Amino acid sequence: MRLLFLRRPAAVVRSAASSSRVNLSVSSFRTLPDVQQQHQHCRHTLKKTILGSQFAPQNQSRPRSTMSSQPAHPTLLIPGPIEFDDAVLQCLLPSYEHDGHELTRIVSPSESHVGAGFVATFGETLSRLRQLFQTTNPASQPFVISGSGTLGWDLVAVNLVEPGENALVLSTGYFGDGFADCLRVYGANVTKLDGPIGGRPQLPDIEKALRENKYKVLTVTHVDTSTGVLSELKSLAATVKRVSPETLVIVDGVCSVACEELAFDEWGLDGVVTAGQKAIGCPAGLSISMFSGRAIEAVKNRKTEPATYFASMKRWLPSELAIHRLRCSRWSRQANNLAVMQNYEAKKPSYFATPSPQLIHALNTALKQILARPLAERFQKHIEVSDRVKKTVTGLGLAIVASKPEDQSHAMTAIYLPEKIAIPDLLPRLLNKGIIFAGGIHKEIGTKYVRFGHMGVTAVDPKRNDVDNALKALQDALTECGYKQA
Repeated sequence: MRLLFLRRPAAVVRSAASSSRVNLSVSSFRTLPDVQQQHQHCRHTLKKTILGSQFAPQNQSRPRSTMSSQPAHPTLLIPGPIEFDDAVLQCLLPSYEHDGHELTRIVSPSESHVGAGFVATFGETLSRLRQLFQTTNPASQPFVISGSGTLGWDLVAVNLVEPGENALVLSTGYFGDGFADCLRVYGANVTKLDGPIGGRPQLPDIEKALRENKYKVLTVTHVDTSTGVLSELKSLAATVKRVSPETLVIVDGVCSVACEELAFDEWGLDGVVTAGQKAIGCPAGLSISMFSGRAIEAVKNRKTEPATYFASMKRWLPSELAIHRLRCSRWSRQANNLAVMQNYEAKKPSYFATPSPQLIHALNTALKQILARPLAERFQKHIEVSDRVKKTVTGLGLAIVASKPEDQSHAMTAIYLPEKIAIPDLLPRLLNKGIIFAGGIHKEIGTKYVRFGHMGVTAVDPKRNDVDNALKALQDALTECGYKQA
């Protein structure tokens, strides 16, 4: 079954439930004299069909945003994926266009990855990523590749570190440990500095490790979503530059990009890997990264070939296969100077592996929204929302996993549960109130806490009441569980 959407300049019918689909007869719309009547009929049909599906809350008293055209659904407040803005979601949906008299043209939901329209969009997306990461250095290179955020680990481990080279990993939880495991898979000698649960490794210990050994890379998780710990990057990067200037500084920014301050050029970072489904606010499926000229040179100067095909940066920079294909095409003039990401950024067609046009369109829309306001304003809004969450949580007598304010993420909050209240007691009650939190995943404390994501549109859209609804639901759910504040 296909979900069809009728569109004209002043009216758009949307649905978030892409897996709940309905056929609408084209012929039934052609003879209706009133265009507005057509749209009203279509909207009513979609609303009736979708709101009656599994996506509608069973408890109709659940809080929901009244400012969105999306079907009623529990508010997703985990550390990613997050809630989507309507405009981002619309990029994924097919549509019909109406000329004012009849349904005349279908806009296909499928699109060529080398077509002029998509190439222009991809180019805009890569340029906007430079603004988001705050880099103007032409030697820096953004990458957008189909895959999860974890693919960023592979890009670093297989391209920047050769087997037998040393890597220093600063771990603040589950994802720091995962980055270390990924590096080991590709043959790196890994030294891991662990922060205490809810804390981070300290600069004196990091400096000591850098003086004791030579490291090709140092990796740090900016926000580890298993603990909600925020690592301080500016002073860390300055320390590495002072003590071990040849070491590449690599940041896992999956849960920090677009909600925590990050200045790629100013702080002297060499790599940041992230994904689209967290604070950026588009659907999962894109691995997004930025690498410095120094990092790119390290890739080009490897003594051994990367033990990967898809994740090899060399294949995304110059692509011999694409050169051959383009030489046989009308774009042959670009074939001798081909670099996949560079060409897309220059709005020239290129090819190594097929990107997702729909996800790239969604990413471009999300970036356009983010960059419409100063980044400093966005970061400050996340700080304000985070402070309000943490003040309310501690006011309820609950403890935060990241106990020190300077170690606390502004994207999420990891909250210890009261004694005698378990995750299976709390999360279903929250769901009944229209709120979705995540359970813990830290190997030592995973059963003792829950995670509340408050990033992206949840934090910056003044029309949404997600945070207030969640805090009220949390208080009520705890009361239902028998919790009494001391």
